Amino acid sequence: MAVEEASGSASVVKDVASSMEVEAFRRLFPLQYIERYLDSAVRPDGRPLGRARPTDVVLGQVPTTDGSALVRLGNTTMLAGVKLELCVPSAETPDQGRIAIDFQMPPICSPHVRPGRPAEDACAINEQLSIVLASSQLLDLRQLSITSGKSAWVAYLDIYCLNADGSLLDAALLASAAALMDLQIPTVSINNDGKVQIVSSREKQDQPMVDAEEGQETKSKFVEGRSLKLGPVPVALTCMLHKKHLLADPTAEEEAVLQTVLVVVLDSPDKLISLYKPGGQVVATTSTVMDCIALTRLRLKEVHSILEEATQTHEED
Repeated sequence: MAVEEASGSASVVKDVASSMEVEAFRRLFPLQYIERYLDSAVRPDGRPLGRARPTDVVLGQVPTTDGSALVRLGNTTMLAGVKLELCVPSAETPDQGRIAIDFQMPPICSPHVRPGRPAEDACAINEQLSIVLASSQLLDLRQLSITSGKSAWVAYLDIYCLNADGSLLDAALLASAAALMDLQIPTVSINNDGKVQIVSSREKQDQPMVDAEEGQETKSKFVEGRSLKLGPVPVALTCMLHKKHLLADPTAEEEAVLQTVLVVVLDSPDKLISLYKPGGQVVATTSTVMDCIALTRLRLKEVHSILEEATQTHEED
């Protein structure tokens, strides 16, 4: 019995020592560590090279917003919220509202983000989100119009990165689209002078209003609240290029070591919205780009299915 216990203890110690050696090798030689997996066509987390991480979308997570969503892409976590405010449309686009996008990476999301300093990736992702949403047909800004040339909605779309573990644009774009899917435009009243006011659900019935200056009774026109009719949802897929290998949806560890990135955005299998490659040591050949687009097509179908399931779950709740 004592011999068996001693043998078991020795086995545990050996396993711990082996685990410590692997972790030490991972920290000291991160590139070689990952390459050992890539040579076997697998990732350190067990995924095949072309597979994205498990993705979860939950709508309506912030009750103080007009629309919100929480997205988890592996460990990468994004929280998006939309707040609506009344505005006067610009003279150039009198029949359209506006959307203002703000992507933020607080210090809690990554040890590489310092308090008091803007994250290097935040500005780039904010610009990419703006370009993708403007280039795609997801949101027709005419739906944010109330009265042509007089009143419209401005949608403030804020995306917070809660955990930055790679593929930030993929998760941020998905969270943005999901929050817009959850968006509910409030009911408003418009009086004879064109003044617009947000009304509560108890004030939806048409009630007379009295003009205080002239003492005349006027009626307000009520515009019922509604959800947006969105177009095809754009989906981004970040790919890493390393030697002959192509990795989909990299983690932060893989991004830091492999460095060469290519991001593809599609909103339908045959419509390319964006192709982004910010430098890197590996040249993206035509064949490589087509392989990335093929992976994005698969991801597009998968993400649209996830969004449909999230919508059904939210409606049931």
